[in-house]
Amino acid sequence: MANRFFISMEEGLQEPEWISRVEPYMNLVINEIGYDDEEVSIMFCSDPFIQSLNKQYREIDNPTDVLSFENGEEYTDEDGEKWFSAGDIIISLDTLPKNAEYFGVSENDELKRLLLHGLLHLNGYDHGDEHVESGIEPKDEMLALQEKTLKKFAEYKII
Repeated sequence: MANRFFISMEEGLQEPEWISRVEPYMNLVINEIGYDDEEVSIMFCSDPFIQSLNKQYREIDNPTDVLSFENGEEYTDEDGEKWFSAGDIIISLDTLPKNAEYFGVSENDELKRLLLHGLLHLNGYDHGDEHVESGIEPKDEMLALQEKTLKKFAEYKII
């Protein structure tokens, strides 16, 4: 089976040189966690852009690192193939380095976490109020799966 990823940038932002390495990573992790025939849109943006979405959809007037918008619709494309439109992942490139510094990880590791985190949300996972904390093993199913999967792909380089 296959999965499709549509990767874009907020209008006016320069595309990072590493953007072509996002889709191969996403294919690895989506296969690892066992999802097939999914279609996922990933957009990289600025803090003001994600803040406007956060305010509009979550009533939180602050930027955030990642937002996920589930779609959950199945459709058949022009070739007769069935797809599951999982939804959209939005990631702030302004918050990415701030998070990396806060968590004491590389920007590469933080980007992989944000991408996987968004993907898990699109597939029905939720972590409630629990968040990843350095040195503490997560109890939540979503965060435990996230951390286990990240360890498996620790050597993978996007950035």
